[in-house]
Amino acid sequence: MEDGERTRISGGRFLLLLAQGTIMGAGAVLPGISGGVLCVIFGIYQPMMETLAHPKKGLKKYGNMMLPVALGFLGGFVLLAGAIARIASSEPAIVTSLFVGLIIGTFPQLFRDGAKRGRDRSCYIALAASTLLLLGFFMLLKYGTELHITPNAGWFFFCGALWGISTVAPGMTSSSVLMLLGLYYPMSEGIAALDMGVVIPFLLGIAITVIALARAVNALFNRYYGIAYHCIIGFVIASTIPIIPLSFRSASELIWSAAAAAAGCAAAYLISKMDGERE
Repeated sequence: MEDGERTRISGGRFLLLLAQGTIMGAGAVLPGISGGVLCVIFGIYQPMMETLAHPKKGLKKYGNMMLPVALGFLGGFVLLAGAIARIASSEPAIVTSLFVGLIIGTFPQLFRDGAKRGRDRSCYIALAASTLLLLGFFMLLKYGTELHITPNAGWFFFCGALWGISTVAPGMTSSSVLMLLGLYYPMSEGIAALDMGVVIPFLLGIAITVIALARAVNALFNRYYGIAYHCIIGFVIASTIPIIPLSFRSASELIWSAAAAAAGCAAAYLISKMDGERE
């Protein structure tokens, strides 16, 4: 799509974007799943950053695209987040495998998108560096000391700010940090119950953080597209590796997890085929 050309949305495209937003909203609450990664795999990340960095220009260009995504995200996050979290707590391997399959199935499209303006050695260096740095960060989290904090409005604002960072920097899984701090379950339960003492500071934290950082990210893409995009791919890879289930309670769970991963890959392939406006 050329600069300045307004995104045109057909009825089918609107429903697809609505579904993508719903998946993003429902999946972003899962431990280990980054909301930013889901934006990337659905091809929404760059339009979102451009819109947040330059709202007037971005809304003129992508407004028709952002509306169904935003509606779907809010619906998925508010209405499905609690249910998804409960299912994930009872069947973590199966649910996580579904999202792992969804992410893995988008890698070919991500690499094609990353090469749109060429690919040189600096891109591969950026890919390797971002992957290793984020994996190192996750190892620190995994072997760090668990902390306990008393939840309040200030901490829920912090939860939102951290979630905003994970949106702007895909792969920075805020849920892992929040679980380390003991804030993840109070936050998700408050959102599921529509507790405004949780929801309002959480949403404010997201909004303020994303708006503050979006312009810098958008400038990086404009000046160093290949390097920036391969950093994002590295973040996606690094955030996927730690959540791949390696232990199962039974052979049946292993089979269902494999089926869920295959279904996720198939869904990602179909979405990339249907989402023709990404090219």
